[in-house]
Amino acid sequence: MLTITQTLYDQIVAHSRADHPDEACGVVAGPAGTDRPERFIPMLNAARSPTFYEFDSADLLKLYREMDDCDEEPVIVYHSHTATEAYPSRTDVTYANEPGAHYVLVSTADTDGSGPFQFRSYRIVDGEITEEDVQVVEAY
Repeated sequence: MLTITQTLYDQIVAHSRADHPDEACGVVAGPAGTDRPERFIPMLNAARSPTFYEFDSADLLKLYREMDDCDEEPVIVYHSHTATEAYPSRTDVTYANEPGAHYVLVSTADTDGSGPFQFRSYRIVDGEITEEDVQVVEAY
């Protein structure tokens, strides 16, 4: 289960909506070994695409050095889908290289009639996708 604060949840959704019609992407870092998302880090979609996201390699290297220096790890890796449901594509699965991370997808399209977005979380390990519950809390 992913436990996330309302503030982080709102930041991920706001970033996803702001970058629409392009896919948004980013990371939420947390103290190493805790599985607790704390620091919201919106990233630039270097692909600038409504159907694909790509972290800029220089920005990603800088981010990983910064997380190393702060004894953090990527707890959440998120991106948005602009025209499809919030479910990992084959490309998403291929790029899922953080087995300990929660992969959050936000759909900015109303694909299920339940509103303007979906917020879903997955574990992706060795190509296997497992959806998990999301618990939104005021604070940890």
